[in-house]
Amino acid sequence: MGKHPVTQKQYENLAGENPSHFKESGPESPVEQVNWNEAIAFCRKLQDHLGQAGNRHECRLPTEAEWEYACRAGSQKNYCFGDDEAKLEEYAWHGENSGGKTQPVGQKKPNQWGLYDMHGNVWEWCRDWYDQYPKGPVTDPTGPVEGTSRVLRGGSWRVELPSALRSAYRFNLAPDSRRNLIGFRCVWVEGSSP
Repeated sequence: MGKHPVTQKQYENLAGENPSHFKESGPESPVEQVNWNEAIAFCRKLQDHLGQAGNRHECRLPTEAEWEYACRAGSQKNYCFGDDEAKLEEYAWHGENSGGKTQPVGQKKPNQWGLYDMHGNVWEWCRDWYDQYPKGPVTDPTGPVEGTSRVLRGGSWRVELPSALRSAYRFNLAPDSRRNLIGFRCVWVEGSSP
């Protein structure tokens, strides 16, 4: 999984444009105002780029289950660091400390697996269609095969309620939604074919 959300610089280098509203936040801030389809297209372009270098990787958005697993980094608490909401300041850009905009990635503490900005900064698109969780235990679920909205995880620079920054908190929007609080990160699966 990407160490942090895709930055404005990374997006522009590969896609040839920067759709972000918060350009003044700098090139190391998360790209935002990218809809789900554009995030998928970026992952495909990155996969093609890696393929030209001789790597056999699948590059895609994480499933909702993969995203939460990576965010928790082995924790079963509300946040990757435990349950103490006061520690959010150390790990997340949110409504109380962001200055009303995105911030450069990697400035807050990472989780135990070295992943930055899993809580706050931008909501992150996931691969799955949104639906209620299935009843009973499941292993690595991938969500329904169709729907009207896609899953977003992580919270954003605008979120003021600590509960909306929890590892398990879910949000959803139509895949054509484009907002200044939505970004994404990529997952690489080694040795697989697209």
